[in-house]
Amino acid sequence: MPDVARPPWLASYGSRPRELVLPVDDMLTAAQATLDAAAQRPLLRCPDRAITGGELAGDSDAFAAALAARGFRPGDRLVAQLQNIAPFVVALLGTWKAGGIFVTANPMYREREVDLILRDCAARAFLTLEELHPVVAPAARDVDIVLTTTAHGGAGQPPADAQDFEATIADHRGARSASAPRPTADDVAALVYTSGTTGPPKGAMLTHGNLVADAALWPLWLDVAQDDVIMGVAPFFHITGLAANVCLSLLTGAQLVMAGRFDPATTLQLIERHRVSFVVGAVTAYTALMEHPSFSATDLRSLRVTASGGAPVAPAVAERWEAATGRPLQNCYGLTETTSLVLLAPSDTPSRTDPTSGALSVGIPVSGTVVEIHGDDGRPLRPGEIGEIVIEGPQVVPGYWDKPDETAHALPDGRLRTGDVGFMDPDGWFYLVDRSKDLIVASGYKVWPREVEDVLAEHDAVREAAVVGVPDAYRGETVKAFVSLRAGRTATEAELIGFCQERMAAYKYPRSVVVLDELPKTPSGKILRRELREG
Repeated sequence: MPDVARPPWLASYGSRPRELVLPVDDMLTAAQATLDAAAQRPLLRCPDRAITGGELAGDSDAFAAALAARGFRPGDRLVAQLQNIAPFVVALLGTWKAGGIFVTANPMYREREVDLILRDCAARAFLTLEELHPVVAPAARDVDIVLTTTAHGGAGQPPADAQDFEATIADHRGARSASAPRPTADDVAALVYTSGTTGPPKGAMLTHGNLVADAALWPLWLDVAQDDVIMGVAPFFHITGLAANVCLSLLTGAQLVMAGRFDPATTLQLIERHRVSFVVGAVTAYTALMEHPSFSATDLRSLRVTASGGAPVAPAVAERWEAATGRPLQNCYGLTETTSLVLLAPSDTPSRTDPTSGALSVGIPVSGTVVEIHGDDGRPLRPGEIGEIVIEGPQVVPGYWDKPDETAHALPDGRLRTGDVGFMDPDGWFYLVDRSKDLIVASGYKVWPREVEDVLAEHDAVREAAVVGVPDAYRGETVKAFVSLRAGRTATEAELIGFCQERMAAYKYPRSVVVLDELPKTPSGKILRRELREG
């Protein structure tokens, strides 16, 4: 274990304890302790300034007081539609200090999508970027408190029907709201809406206990500590960014570097400038970094932990990253409904590759977590058998906001039925096969898109690949691939089909390949097979 500053509550643990003992019950108490300890040192680093723990405490106190003065009460919901900027963290803490529930919204959402979230959670307050307000303002017409902020926290010119976030804080500087009840582990801290790939988005209820449990796993397993520097690559409005960037910083006191939207050039500059040591993000972000012209000239020696979650990692991409940086790309697995982390390849153990499928393992269960593979009858399967991944642990959410039927279906007896398909090897390592809905049945044979995508990723011209099933009069379904190419590389459809044909059974290789400049993705970096299938 490296010689790093470790919080006192970690002193008695090894690198991978089986039991998860939490330092506190709720995320707000953990954050307040960190803000006190970091009162005189930078905790957040923005492109134009550094913010100390004391400044963050003062700003969030002022925001809590401003909310209370406008009628915001414990249990009320605030929706924040922000990029990775300091107001996100200030609003998060201020909402908690006022006893409220913080709700995230994607800055790419338009009026209809914002309206869905505001109505679903019955929002009392709404905070958005100033430049987004003209688009989304109609959705917030019935919300009591509407605020806007500029992209990097400067003084803005709010529209007539909104208040300026920074001015609001300045007006309440030094004030504190009447003490809200201290949250318990079971109180809902945040709502993060699922991507809606299988239906309308649902608000996963993240409790304070869920957030503490997930944030505590990173120090226990990867030794993240106060002297680490976290690069905010994953969007904060996404579960990975919220839990594994923001809450991890608030728990450990590690500095959090933020730059608004993800941009490869800016990210590389900030990693070098601030000696970033911890990065977690989708594999597409790592691909974008490696493809940028300045990648090879950037000093990345400060990187200690580089982890990928949110989308499967092709072995070829992981090998390329490690060859270029000297650091393994540590695969992990989690969902919004598990507050991010469930399975992880530990830093002191090389990740496994399945000898049959070639798939890279997503790791072993983290502390306090039970992961099983279930068959269609709901019973656990033996090692090597493919079935649904089912999860139980302190990071699993209690359900979806105001949706008891969906909660009962996805979380019977508190165990999450993920809808993801995978298997476990005899040594307890897990492998993600695919989403069950993405299974392709060609001439009666099952084809998992992930396997074909991994083969395409081995081609030296392919940057990213996505595979879907399309109707076929003879086979029922057939395999179709979409790829984007690396800068300066070329590859024909026939070449890519032939490449797969040499490496796969006849029923698996794609019958057509479409080359696109970019594959459609969610803001968190997941490739949208649905759009490719429907397009």
